[in-house]
Amino acid sequence: MKPLTVIGFLGSTLDASKFGPSRWSKWRPSVGLTMHEDLRVDRFVMLHADAHTRLAEYIAEDIASVSPETTVDRHIINFADPWDFEEVYGKLLDFTRDFAFDPETQDYLVHITTGTHVAQICLFLLTEAHYLPGRLLQTQPVRGMPTGAPGTWNIIDLDLSRYDSIATRFAEASAESTSFLKSGIDTRNAAFNRLIDEIEQVAVRSRAPVLLMGPTGAGKSQLARRIYELKRLKHQVQGPFVEVNCATLKGDSAMSALFGHKRGAFTGAAADRPGLLRTADTGMLFLDEIGELGLDEQAMILRAIEDKRFLPVGADKESSSDFQLIAGTNRDLGRAVAEGRFRDDLYARLNLWTFALPGLAARREDIEPNLDYELDRFAERERTRVAFNREARDRYLAFATGPDAIWAGNFRDLAASVTRMATFSPKGRIDGDCVEGEVARLMRLWASESAEGGDGLDRLLDGAALAELDPFDRVQLAHVVATCRRSRSLSEAGRALFSASRARRTSSNDADRLRKYLTRFGLEWGEVAG
Repeated sequence: MKPLTVIGFLGSTLDASKFGPSRWSKWRPSVGLTMHEDLRVDRFVMLHADAHTRLAEYIAEDIASVSPETTVDRHIINFADPWDFEEVYGKLLDFTRDFAFDPETQDYLVHITTGTHVAQICLFLLTEAHYLPGRLLQTQPVRGMPTGAPGTWNIIDLDLSRYDSIATRFAEASAESTSFLKSGIDTRNAAFNRLIDEIEQVAVRSRAPVLLMGPTGAGKSQLARRIYELKRLKHQVQGPFVEVNCATLKGDSAMSALFGHKRGAFTGAAADRPGLLRTADTGMLFLDEIGELGLDEQAMILRAIEDKRFLPVGADKESSSDFQLIAGTNRDLGRAVAEGRFRDDLYARLNLWTFALPGLAARREDIEPNLDYELDRFAERERTRVAFNREARDRYLAFATGPDAIWAGNFRDLAASVTRMATFSPKGRIDGDCVEGEVARLMRLWASESAEGGDGLDRLLDGAALAELDPFDRVQLAHVVATCRRSRSLSEAGRALFSASRARRTSSNDADRLRKYLTRFGLEWGEVAG
């Protein structure tokens, strides 16, 4: 066995006693750790201040009397304030760097029973970080044992994987956090599940702003609220969750709504208004569609994020608010920066943690569990349980997961669809006729929205490129783009577009054919489908 060195503080209270025979009737941890028959301490490095030199000498003598094989090395560390965490940690770190450790030939234990609570915490952290190349040692007295007995000792192994119950509980807690962000929905899309895992880690470890990107209805608002509720469960926020859709803030009212105003600041300002940022103090502010804010509001938001301060409208004194920001957008903020519609410094501040939520059409394998979730929500809301018969469920899922379902409104479309079918099923069973009616309704809805909203090519091509397109080419390209957006991959989109011609060819590469078509217009798959 390697020689064993124990490093620990002299206990100015626990090790202290009257200088006489009565001291042997008291449990003294520094003496007791050298009295165990099953723990041979070859060297005890005793840390203490100059003020405790006499006690240290007395304890060293007693250790020599009960354990002659133990060498006591006294090491002086003086703290101006032993409860100052920064000072204690810094001086102990200096000690570890100056100490001649030799893990190859010696074993080390770090005694954390003595010393102030701050010192014990610092020893723990330095051991966990391997500045102290050993394991933690705890000692304690045993009630009912003879006076002066050494008590018990226990080594704490910082490899938590060795503790099955701790490892199991940690895994369960992590799984619960991730499931919490997904509202308990057993999602199956691997990419989305990885995304939620990343968001969960950021949510509990960081206070930096989070940017949620994705199309309208992808679940940004619900996810932001779940992040807030998770952080509240872990006692990381105390204040409220404040949500605002920036698209509704226009003109002078935007400044007042966000930053508040003083009475008389403008016509109609009959009383002071705190503003949404002030309301979110110690809580979370969710600015949905942040790309709709004006440049002046963006500048003030940036300062509020960085300095926690802002100036209400009409005020001559700044207000403060310590909130965590989550921003949501369905716009390409990078392009907005290039076009001068969004501040590059605010975008840089938001872009530390950016997560792009996919639309429902890109997560078709998650439609079935979300369908059950929406049925549960309907039952909770309306206090009426509604279910599909088997044939109707199969028919609805076949349509919902197929290429004809474009899910333009994403999860909002799905929630509305379930609500309609459940409402039209007063006997509690959604049948085939109800599903067929809903499928026709969704197809009409999406066709109408497509006609009202144009072909969407203006979001992919600039004005000059659109002007060069013949009307025939524009209609064809719009159809290709729409097919790409409701397909999960380049290959799937190619199969849908070239299904007829594939039957007449001996070999085909639909993905390559589609890629070449998009390249004609300077487009790429990720840009179109995203």
